Amino acid sequence: MVVHQLTVEHARRIAVHAQLLDQSRPTDLVATVERLTILQIDPTAAVAPSADLVLWSRLGRTYDPAHLTTAIEHDRTLVETVAYVRSPKDVPAVLAEVREAEPYPFMADWLEANDSFRRDILARLEADGPLLSRDIADTSVVPWPSTGWTNNRNITKMLEALALRGEVAIAGRKGRQRYFDLPERVYPPDLPTLTLDEAIAHRNERRLAALGIARPTGTVMPGEGPFAGDAGEPAEVEGVPGTWRVHPAYLDVAGDFEGRTALLSPFDRLIHDRVRAEQLWGFEYILEMYKPKHQRRWGYFALPILHHDRLVGKLDAQADRKAGTLVVNAIHEDVRFTKATTTAVHREITDLAAWLGLTLSGPAAP
Repeated sequence: MVVHQLTVEHARRIAVHAQLLDQSRPTDLVATVERLTILQIDPTAAVAPSADLVLWSRLGRTYDPAHLTTAIEHDRTLVETVAYVRSPKDVPAVLAEVREAEPYPFMADWLEANDSFRRDILARLEADGPLLSRDIADTSVVPWPSTGWTNNRNITKMLEALALRGEVAIAGRKGRQRYFDLPERVYPPDLPTLTLDEAIAHRNERRLAALGIARPTGTVMPGEGPFAGDAGEPAEVEGVPGTWRVHPAYLDVAGDFEGRTALLSPFDRLIHDRVRAEQLWGFEYILEMYKPKHQRRWGYFALPILHHDRLVGKLDAQADRKAGTLVVNAIHEDVRFTKATTTAVHREITDLAAWLGLTLSGPAAP
């Protein structure tokens, strides 16, 4: 098979196009999530919840977070799994990977020791679901072993373990709390059961379609990986060591690429793989919310700034909802902004504030 030779600019444009961040904005919420494959759920709302920021970056001011809730809880055109929002068609592969290749061996031992607890939960959900975790009795035999914040959170850990294995499903939310129910009441009927090989192939194809260009393998980390296996076609990027996999449908994007400016969530998949962001864009980024204030370079929840096919800086901003303001603390320029870049970035900040229903304030407000 021919190994595609790509310039860095070409690789960047493929990635931006795949993530629906070029000039032609999508208009359909469900189709957007299906293309992105996942929305990461994170409770931090320094500006807005990450899932909402990701969708706003694509759909623009027409995006209403209530529409996402409707799609998940009423239409069931999208589903919430542990830590992510997905298309229902991806659920069988996600379940198969956990069911057929247990990622945490100690979890299997804990589940086996608490089989009576598992059966109690399933019986309770069958009779009375959907239920919040606080409405379910803790009949565990062996407590969840942890020295951290999950210590003895037996009900939550069991519900999440069962959700990852397809024995229960997340049916909706009450604020930040999740309702759990039996999967047949949440997922579409007749979802297929996949083998591990089928699941891996499905996930690799879907991931590459969302990322455009990705490494085939790498260091495995918790959560959704950024690697594409043998999906797509092999490629090399000029000046970047190693091989990549590229989605063939996007190879022609460089010639007619039209970019735009976008403010991204720190969990946005364009920059979620920090190594890829460094190699393709020379973009350094660390989420600094866990650092002491005096050690932060860019801010508590800095938003990466995309301008056309380049990552050019970070926006340090925070929503003060009591005051009704979006406080802009700083706009960090990784490269010197041109007048056109500055105008475009300020326009996006103004649009972000309008979407949030806030007015702009702060030392660096446009």
